Amino acid sequence: MHAARTAARKPEGAREPEEAREPEGTTDRGHRTRGGFLLLGGVQMTLIFTLAALAVPLPRIGAEFRLDRADLILLSAAYGLTFAGLLLLGGRLADRFGGRRTLTAGLVVFGAASAAAPLAPGYEALLAARFGQGVGAALVAPAAMAVLRALFPAPAAYGRAMATWGGLSVLGATAGNLLSGVISAASSWRGTFAVPVAVTLAALFLAPRLLPAPPPGTGQALDPPGTGRTLDLPGAGRTLDLPGAGRTLDLPGALLATAGITLASFGLVLTDAHPWGSAPVLVPLLTGLALLAAFAAVERRTADPLLPPDFLRDGRRLLGLAAIGLTAAGTATVFVLLSLALQEGRGWSALLTSAAFVPFAVALLGSGRLAGPLIGRFGPGRVTGAGLGTAAAGLALLAATGFDGSVPYAYGLLPGLLLLPAGGALSFAGAAVLATDGVPAHRAGLAGGVLNTAMELGPTVLFAALLTLGGDAVSLAAAAVLFTALAVTTIRTK
Repeated sequence: MHAARTAARKPEGAREPEEAREPEGTTDRGHRTRGGFLLLGGVQMTLIFTLAALAVPLPRIGAEFRLDRADLILLSAAYGLTFAGLLLLGGRLADRFGGRRTLTAGLVVFGAASAAAPLAPGYEALLAARFGQGVGAALVAPAAMAVLRALFPAPAAYGRAMATWGGLSVLGATAGNLLSGVISAASSWRGTFAVPVAVTLAALFLAPRLLPAPPPGTGQALDPPGTGRTLDLPGAGRTLDLPGAGRTLDLPGALLATAGITLASFGLVLTDAHPWGSAPVLVPLLTGLALLAAFAAVERRTADPLLPPDFLRDGRRLLGLAAIGLTAAGTATVFVLLSLALQEGRGWSALLTSAAFVPFAVALLGSGRLAGPLIGRFGPGRVTGAGLGTAAAGLALLAATGFDGSVPYAYGLLPGLLLLPAGGALSFAGAAVLATDGVPAHRAGLAGGVLNTAMELGPTVLFAALLTLGGDAVSLAAAAVLFTALAVTTIRTK
């Protein structure tokens, strides 16, 4: 895979510090690095797998526990609500206490909740387990990116890693939709939780062997000199900087961000069951937006903010985050709408519905393998724009023929189910490079939190907005227009 040209920008003529250069390590080090990336990538895919795993078997859960539509909506959204709401705090914890430490703590919480979910005797216990999974995932996702930054300290290597990392989430969502139908058909919906439990146990066992440990007394990602606490060294005539040791956690900002994102997201989720002007939607939505406005005001006055305002002033980063959110939203919308259309409109079984998305997964894998070399040759902006344009064509085809039951699968669904993932993989890969380009090591956790927040909030916001347009075909057509508009803007970015 060629080096991503824009993996990190630095002043012209500047030399990379010794610790940031590509290591010429031994073969054993290379194996450990590849193994560490595979471990982190598998964990990231599992987090998104868990988000999508209940989509297909949700009707079975509703029948078993005798749930109404509102209960099913909350059960489906519970994981994503805590996941999205706590990501910024998770990123700060990763930067403060170290990526591997935070990753381990998050895996313990995530694994315990995943093990409790299939044992749930009723709705309340299952709902609590889903909330617990989201808490663990909010720690794991940004911590994994902080460790990834330490695993690939050289900018070029990190850029290549991020080009691959960008497609893992949509691959995890695809696997969730595919495997959940297969597992629930073979056993029950409880079997879908075996995947996160198994991956968590494997990750906890392999992490100490494959992932770099932080220096004693420091975070995984080092702060710039002068921002940590200093320690006098008696007899040495000097002081030692302790990176991260003096940083605060900005608890007011964390509480406002978590409550604001969670309440606003919950209000948007409820638009599926209640009108926009109803109290169940407006109360949490407006309260959440007010809390987010207060969060923005607090961050401007805080010496060590949870989300530094300058982090979002980079136009390339904003474009990358917008592309990530939009691509995640488009993919999630297609999964939900088509899954319902195939099962309720055409009468397909859950297993057959999952099988319909197999070509989607194949196209996603094939396009994902091409993403890195294309980014190295043409730059992340052009690749992201091309991916968005290709995905827009897929959405337009699905809008035109995907919901017509009289049109055969090979003509009505298959072309769109090939173009959308082919473009989505390129968009995710290029956007991940844009969103993390130039991020220093001491902000790697923050970058992971922001990137994953865009990935989580995109589907919630766009899906709620598209539902107001009416029919499913109209919703996908509108999404295609948004993809095209962002593609035109992004493709001009180098």
